[in-house]
Amino acid sequence: MTVLQWVWTETGKEQVAPEVIYYTLRVLMFLLSFVLEDWAIHELVPSPRQRKLAVVLVASSYVTWTYQSHTFSNSVETLVVAWSLVMIQRILDNKYRSSKVSTAILGTLLTFGFFNRITFPVFVFVPLLYLVPHFLNRPFSLVALITSIIGVSLLAISIDTAFYSSTPLSLSQLIYNPTITPLNSLAYNASAANLSLHGLHPRYQHLIASLPLLLGPSLSLLFNSPRLNSLPLLSAISGTALLSIIPHQEPRFLLPIIPLVLSSVQLPRTKTLTRTFLVTWIIFNALLGTLMGIYHQGGVIPAQIWLGQQNESLGISEVLWWRTYSPPVWLLGGNNITTTDLMGMPFEDMMNRVDAGVGGCGEQGQALGLVAPASSTELDTWTLGKGGLRARREGSLRFEELWKYRRHLNLDDLDIGEEGVGGTLRRVVGRRGLVVWSVRRTCDNGAGVDA
Repeated sequence: MTVLQWVWTETGKEQVAPEVIYYTLRVLMFLLSFVLEDWAIHELVPSPRQRKLAVVLVASSYVTWTYQSHTFSNSVETLVVAWSLVMIQRILDNKYRSSKVSTAILGTLLTFGFFNRITFPVFVFVPLLYLVPHFLNRPFSLVALITSIIGVSLLAISIDTAFYSSTPLSLSQLIYNPTITPLNSLAYNASAANLSLHGLHPRYQHLIASLPLLLGPSLSLLFNSPRLNSLPLLSAISGTALLSIIPHQEPRFLLPIIPLVLSSVQLPRTKTLTRTFLVTWIIFNALLGTLMGIYHQGGVIPAQIWLGQQNESLGISEVLWWRTYSPPVWLLGGNNITTTDLMGMPFEDMMNRVDAGVGGCGEQGQALGLVAPASSTELDTWTLGKGGLRARREGSLRFEELWKYRRHLNLDDLDIGEEGVGGTLRRVVGRRGLVVWSVRRTCDNGAGVDA
C-alpha cells in the first residue's frame, strides 16, 4: 500500500481512492493465489504427470479466479492450509533430521491460520497426527513448534489488542484485558442464536450442495482411483466431515479443499470419458464463474463505492444493509456514513429498525439509507407505486430509489419450497439487482403516490 500511495501521489492526489485499493488488492490476491497454490501443488504431488493435471484443474476452476481473487479470510485460509501441508510433508520426508526450521515455519502457519479463521484446525488435524512419531523421536523439533506457536500468538494478540483498543497499547492491558480474536470468534459461533442469524442448515448441506457447487464434474473423478493416502485428500475429507458437524454451512467454508481434491484425482482411463469430462468441466466453470464471479452479491462493492462518493447533500448519515453480504466499511473512504449490517433479519424486525432510525417529518428530517435486493418482494408495498412510480407514501415512511445496480443476484434468497422453481427464478433472476433507498418520514399518515 505504501508503493501504491507513492504512485498515487505522483498524480497530484493525496489519498488513494478506496476503489483503487480494492482492485489492487484483488489483483495481488489473484497473483498470490496462483503462485502459492501452484508452488504448493508442485511440493505435494510427486508425480510430474499428476502434477501437471492438478495445476491445470486448479487454474481452470472458477473457484480460483473468483473466490481466490478476493481477500476473503477463506481465500487466505486456502493458502495457509496448503502450505501447512507442504511443511508437514517436508518434515515427514526428512526422516534423518529434526527439521527444526520447517517445524518452526509450520508453527507460524498453524498460528496464523487459527487467528485468521477458527475453522482452520479441522483441515490440518488429521495430517498433524502423522507428525506424532517424529516429535516423539525428536523432542527438540516439538520445542521449536511450541516456541513458534507461542511467539506468533503473542504477536497476534498484541496486534489485535492494539487495533481494537481506544487507548495506546500497554503491558497491563495485554495481561489483564487482551483481545484474543479466536476465542471471541469461538464464543460467538458457539451460540445457536448467533448462528441462526446467518442461517441454519442440515448436517448434509456440504455433501449435497457445497461440494457439487464448488467441484462440479470433478467430483466424479474421486471414484477413479484417487490418491487416498495423500495428505491433501486426507485433509479435504477430514475437514469436510468436521465442518459438517457445524449447523451453519456455506460453500466458502470448503474453499481450502478445492486445490487439495483437484491435486488428488486422475482423469478417466478412456478418451471418450476424458473428453466428456473436459467439456463438462469447461462449461461448468464458465457458467459458475459468471454466476458467482459477477452476479452473486455483485452489487455490494459497487453500492458501497457509490455511497462513499456521495457528499453531505445526500442527507443520509446511516445506511442499513439487508439480505446482503457484509459490506466493507473502508470502501466509504472519508465519508462518515455509518454502516449497519442487518444480515438476514426478518422483514418485520427490519422495518422496525428502519422506523426507529428515520428522523422527523418532511424533507428537513434525517433520512435513512436502506440497501436491499430488488428481489425482496416484501418491500413492494412501500416502494412500488401505481403506474410504475418508484416513490410511495405508505403509513409514515416514504421510500425513494437513489441508485440501482442490475448485476446482482441474491442466491441466499432462493425459496423453491414455497415458490417453486419457476416462481423463484422469476423473482430472483427476473428482479435481479441491488437498490439503495432513501427512507424519510412523512407528515401525513395516509397512503398516496407522489406525482
